Amino acid sequence: QVQLVESGGGLVQAGGSLRLSCASSRRIFSINPMGWYRQAPGKQRELVATITTGGSRNYADSVKGRFTISRDNAENTVYLQMNSLKPEDKGVYYCYAFQDRHYWGQGTQVTVSS
Repeated sequence: QVQLVESGGGLVQAGGSLRLSCASSRRIFSINPMGWYRQAPGKQRELVATITTGGSRNYADSVKGRFTISRDNAENTVYLQMNSLKPEDKGVYYCYAFQDRHYWGQGTQVTVSS
């Protein structure tokens, strides 16, 4: 079992920044991949970014150049640095991990005011 706990969401003005954290209950050095998804009101959950144990990163086109995903194996934490936030980035952000099965965190709300 892997428990994921997100933090760092909040309200920010357009153009601002937030850093989301996802703390894992288990060591993440072998969890592959980990990542972030988001869900806006009335929309399906969508991929934001993923990162493999080897450090390969994948981003949604809508966040490329603005968001950066990273992982700290010593802290068992995955981060999402979000810069130049736009109102369309609003939603609940979920941490994701795959280790024999899919795991999800409870989500953290991100609101971007225009």
